[in-house]
Amino acid sequence: MSGARTLAVAEGEAGQRLDRWLRRRFPRIPQGRVEKMCRKGEIRIDGGRVRPAARVEAGQLIRVPPMSNSETPAPVAERRLTEDDARMMREAVLHRDGHMIAINKPPGLPSQGGSGQVRHVDGLSSALRFGLDENPRLAHRLDKDTSGVLLLARTRAAAAGLARAFREGRTRKIYWAAVAGTPSPNMGTIRYGLVKETGRGGGAEKMACVHPDKVDATPGAKRAATRYATLSALGTRAAWIALAPVTGRTHQLRAHMAGIGNPIIGDGKYGGSGQENPGDGWGSGLGDAVDRRLHLHARSLTLAHPVTGESLTLTAPLPDHMKRTWEMVGWREAEAPIDPFEDAWD
Repeated sequence: MSGARTLAVAEGEAGQRLDRWLRRRFPRIPQGRVEKMCRKGEIRIDGGRVRPAARVEAGQLIRVPPMSNSETPAPVAERRLTEDDARMMREAVLHRDGHMIAINKPPGLPSQGGSGQVRHVDGLSSALRFGLDENPRLAHRLDKDTSGVLLLARTRAAAAGLARAFREGRTRKIYWAAVAGTPSPNMGTIRYGLVKETGRGGGAEKMACVHPDKVDATPGAKRAATRYATLSALGTRAAWIALAPVTGRTHQLRAHMAGIGNPIIGDGKYGGSGQENPGDGWGSGLGDAVDRRLHLHARSLTLAHPVTGESLTLTAPLPDHMKRTWEMVGWREAEAPIDPFEDAWD
């Protein structure tokens, strides 16, 4: 058993749920163990008792009780930054100033490392110092297979400001996706609640949709909302849609689109690979001609600069596999509105 310790929340970690923050530090610890330690008051933030869903803030001190050897993190080999990785990271830069950097995250590259994961944005961020002494820190995260706009803070002031903006919902995120079928109506808001699918044990996380009327009666379910708008359609076989998450739940966009019967192309976990439903329209015929990688891209992010207050809209071009699909079906990236939800924001 290792002794109790006190760990500080780093700037780039602000805004995470406590249980997720802890499991990133200790990948082998079961979720049930985290919940039990919180109930017993063994985990404390700045000396106070806390729930697993509490959001951590930069600079907070988190007391962690003794862990068994099986729960402590396995050592992860450090990975030397290669010239190819450094070039890839620098070529991905969309915006850079003295306080923050925005990159177009490539698909397949995790935002942060997990158990045994050594190649990720956080680990390659030394390529983005551009003369500063410290690596820029992640301000938020994208799923491994999702591409697009990702922000990193270069200064403490920017990290704190970005954390507040994301936590308080003062950012506008718009994603593009190709989906199977055509949503009906062509624009609306999906309000299914989300709950972790039962019976998956320690396997990869998957969320299940819950009817809005049943969320409060479903243990573990959280309310969620996603705006969507159809930008173009290929008959009834597939559609190019814009998505704007109102809430920020795990796998929200992927689960919500699957929940209304229009899974995102290439999303095998949520039925968008064409393998689960060969007759779904996309999976037959045209599906054989497209790349099977996830067709979900964080297209734009609008926010006030965390230090200067300047209004910024950061836009990321499509990754190559999505660009090929767009070209094949005749969808024109340049013709889409920057914000199809302009009149819907609160």
